[in-house]
Amino acid sequence: MTDPIETPENADAVAAPSTAPATSGADVPPDRLAINPRSAFFDADKLGRGVGIRFKGTVRNNVEEYCISEGWVRVQAGKTMDRKGNPLTLKLSGPVEAWYEDLGEDAPVAKA
Repeated sequence: MTDPIETPENADAVAAPSTAPATSGADVPPDRLAINPRSAFFDADKLGRGVGIRFKGTVRNNVEEYCISEGWVRVQAGKTMDRKGNPLTLKLSGPVEAWYEDLGEDAPVAKA
């Protein structure tokens, strides 16, 4: 059996489809991230880099989870705990922006 020869006629059929990320190579945090290790959206490597969150134009440091595409953050509701010892959280809606803090002042920002 022989390998197909790439010619101008079949070049598109042989070439692999492009799998470039939507951010065009920019180093931005994921669309959704949580600090709770039991969450499906927890990623210790990404959290270890330090993720900055801007919610409604204000930089927040008390965010438990965020989703950029859906436009919400979860923040702890005071010191209130549920019966299993987990903090109660409030889901706040609004524009969310995220960036890696280890990239410095000119870090690319992920936003919707």
